[in-house]
Amino acid sequence: MDNKAQARFTLGRQSSLAPVREDSGVASGGGDDYGSEALEPAVGLMYLANEGDLDGIKELVDSGSDVNFRDIDGRTALHVAACQGLTDVVELLLQKGAEVDPLDRWGSSPLADAMYYKNHDVVKLLEKHGAKPPMAPMHVENAREVPEYEIDPSELDFTNSVHITKGTFCIASWRGIQVAVKTLGEEVFTDEDKVKAFHDELALLQKIRHPNVVQFLGAVTQSTPMMIVTEYLPQLLPFQGDLRAYLKPKGALRPTTAVKFALDIARGMNYLHEHRPEAIIHRDLEPSNILRDDSGHLKVADFGVSKLLKVTKTVKEDRPVTCQDTSWRYVAPEVYRNEEYDTKVDVFSFALILQEMIEGCPPFSTNPENEVPKAYAANERPPLKASPKNYAYGLRELIENCWDEEPHRRPTFRRIIERLERISHHLAQKRSWKATFRCLLFNGKRTNPSSRSSRYT
Repeated sequence: MDNKAQARFTLGRQSSLAPVREDSGVASGGGDDYGSEALEPAVGLMYLANEGDLDGIKELVDSGSDVNFRDIDGRTALHVAACQGLTDVVELLLQKGAEVDPLDRWGSSPLADAMYYKNHDVVKLLEKHGAKPPMAPMHVENAREVPEYEIDPSELDFTNSVHITKGTFCIASWRGIQVAVKTLGEEVFTDEDKVKAFHDELALLQKIRHPNVVQFLGAVTQSTPMMIVTEYLPQLLPFQGDLRAYLKPKGALRPTTAVKFALDIARGMNYLHEHRPEAIIHRDLEPSNILRDDSGHLKVADFGVSKLLKVTKTVKEDRPVTCQDTSWRYVAPEVYRNEEYDTKVDVFSFALILQEMIEGCPPFSTNPENEVPKAYAANERPPLKASPKNYAYGLRELIENCWDEEPHRRPTFRRIIERLERISHHLAQKRSWKATFRCLLFNGKRTNPSSRSSRYT
């Protein structure tokens, strides 16, 4: 290597894949603090790119400096400008002949660096000039290692794509059917935690088969962007497709409907909790993660933060769960307090959803979301304001049991299903009695002439 290339450029943001990274500025790893006068012209080009000095860059390149000069780490001026988000510098370097896809010693390209630092305008510009997205983090070299669930992205037709439910989901056409596609963002390429979470979500989805759980169809992992493909539940306007959108215009549901929906949720959750050999904790059970199919049945969806219960039977987070991880309004107090927890956190969330269906508003709807878990931790619960008849046949007691302060006292979903089925039976009998009474009353009036004339006497 030319001696001029032995310097290490350490000003500004560094490679997105470097072992040591510091977002705030200079990364550690050797090298001097440079002044532009003290640098060889080629290294000075990197300094000027970092500073955004367009005139200085033009002067150096026009005087013969190599626009594709690399330092000891394989970094170029284009890497530096992409990290800094300097769109005008990137444009100038490309005009002067800079290679669009050089890789540094860690395998990071200017496009990968721009994606890591969320410099979206630079990303668009580099892609316009033909930059290729970085290799998918789960890419395998041996064709035999490609997962069985792998879907060729060319088979996914996004021509009439529209976003559904949460913003990361959209509709696509695949092999003649409509499917829901969850696309991973740019940050996954350089965030090992997000790659692991994606891998864990796929491992979960492959194992799940139940009519009350959204069906996994496949994934794109060998190219970018990476995607998860699941069955699509047609949106029935104006109810959109998830329980949150359904409840918003409907408000409080009739007890019969609430119990019917609750049974769907409980059956899906019971399947997850009784999954063998390891139970699955959803941990983000809330209305927008429950979808409604075209027959009116509900299906549990979105396992992005789910956990597998290992032999220990409990889970402890490595770090406190944040509002970005799950909805605070439905989170169990033991999760909020960062304590060990088990499947009973989903039972707590279920109680809040059932109460919401009967009351017609989210739990503690007037409180800011980040304040709600503090109320749960203080053993406060949303008020049960609806008419007692809406909580008949043990429905109120079931909700109170499910959100009990002590997790071990909350019932299992198997037990919840048994209780809901009894309540459903009582409600059906009540409807039958009412229908019979109306029928008898109507027929009596038709066959009794005096009943008709009495209205006019």
